[in-house]
Amino acid sequence: MIRIISILVGAFFSLALLWSVGKGAVSYVTEPPKETVEHAFHLAPKEVEFESDGAFGKFDNQQLQRGFKVYKEVCSACHALKLVAFRDLKAIGYNDDEVKAIAKGFQVPAYNKNTGEVVTKEGVAADHFPPVLYAGQGTPPDLSLIAKARHEGPEYVYSLLTGYQEQPAELLKKFPDAKTPEGLHYNPYFANLNLAMPQPLTADDQVTYTDGTKATVDQMSKDVAAFLIWTAEPKLDKRKQTGWAVLGFLLFATVLAYMAYRNVWAEKKGH
Repeated sequence: MIRIISILVGAFFSLALLWSVGKGAVSYVTEPPKETVEHAFHLAPKEVEFESDGAFGKFDNQQLQRGFKVYKEVCSACHALKLVAFRDLKAIGYNDDEVKAIAKGFQVPAYNKNTGEVVTKEGVAADHFPPVLYAGQGTPPDLSLIAKARHEGPEYVYSLLTGYQEQPAELLKKFPDAKTPEGLHYNPYFANLNLAMPQPLTADDQVTYTDGTKATVDQMSKDVAAFLIWTAEPKLDKRKQTGWAVLGFLLFATVLAYMAYRNVWAEKKGH
């Protein structure tokens, strides 16, 4: 009896599933979903190459320092970098005195054990980049891991910074109700096309590079994207070096094992 009931229950759910799938398929054919403005005009990130790309790629410290300069002078007003300590900057070529000077230029929160209050003080090398108190619209994301948190993160950052533009006439013609709201900014590389962040890099030489590199908008965007690859994966170079060493060891061990196999079994195979 229990077996019959189990078969009937299973058959009921199977029929219900088939009916649901069939109804959905009919609905999709007779009333296909309408195309959305995001689906029609959202663009995939631009193709851009970074020094750290590929198995043999490695960070260019000069580029990372240029990217940090862009972050410090442009991005840090709105975006925090809370997972990075000032002393970590030594990994990209800054010496101890330069790190101390950079840290001193930031006000970081500190706990006053006498009053129990949180106050601010000049940063020291051991401190992390402080949180940002933003009074504008929305909550700007922390950039520490942005290169890993977004699909094609570095390319996404570069594309977003260089992608601001006026809404295409074709968009407004096809979707007249999709005009960018007041206070937002059109960017086809952002998920819903409109974001609260104004274009941060608006003109060449907005940042002055000390290594002689021309600070075009394109160059600054690429440099800060490269810097954010480093903040997200500061051990990337060492990880690649370790990977090649491991592969070399495995290759050597494989050859050694094969030679041992030939030596041990050579006589037995001859019989």
